[in-house]
Amino acid sequence: MTTEPEPYYADEQVTLYHGDMRELLPALNLQADCIVTDPPYGETSLAWDRWPDGWLETGASASRSMWCFGGLRMFMHYAGEFTAAGWHLSHDAVGKDVDTVWEKHNGSGPNRDRFRRIHEQAGHFYTGAWRDVHHEAQRTTTGIVERGRIVKQGRKDIGHRGHYTTGSWADNGTRLLTSVIKARSMHRNGGIHPTEKPVGLLAPLIRYACPPGGLVLDPFAGSGSTLDAARQSGRRAIGIEANEAYCAAAARRLAHTTLEIQ
Repeated sequence: MTTEPEPYYADEQVTLYHGDMRELLPALNLQADCIVTDPPYGETSLAWDRWPDGWLETGASASRSMWCFGGLRMFMHYAGEFTAAGWHLSHDAVGKDVDTVWEKHNGSGPNRDRFRRIHEQAGHFYTGAWRDVHHEAQRTTTGIVERGRIVKQGRKDIGHRGHYTTGSWADNGTRLLTSVIKARSMHRNGGIHPTEKPVGLLAPLIRYACPPGGLVLDPFAGSGSTLDAARQSGRRAIGIEANEAYCAAAARRLAHTTLEIQ
């Protein structure tokens, strides 16, 4: 009989495990609505920055939808592994790029002979049929309501974006959330992990890919920010972290009352 792993931390909405996700996920035998994670990219000599071979296949066994952070260098280098594991960028199916760019307030990186890097990407991937994957476009409030006319795309595939016709519309004061999200990095804001993502950045990604009350999985939980954002968004969450020091820090964070997402 297989014994289920013992949680490092657990409350009514969040469970955190300590260990290697490639060993723990099969033992947990779960299906999450989506994965939201920031894996080690394997681009530096830092001890923790080692690409976990096989993690994409393991992740695909636990969810059909995934937001994965990374730079263009990482995505290009491991593109073959994403494909071999069955992961596809969602824009391949719907004709619209669902990659998101995070614009930080400051740059990072040791290079002095390139542009100062103030952004990071998050690609949305899926396996199987797109129609079977939860995806809910996020909107933001503009505070301005107008009435007017809009040019909308028809069904015919003509030209760059198809056949266009005109139609009327009623503004409800919201707009689609843009693919560039501005949020301050955690380096000067009490961050726990060197690559920690702010909760305000993670929340719209979670709402897009996971229904209310659904389950979010982060196999590289780090500081626990994904788990925190999921809990604040009304979702359940399971995290796995290989470094026990970060597990302890994430557990302390999760044990405290969380603030409302800004």
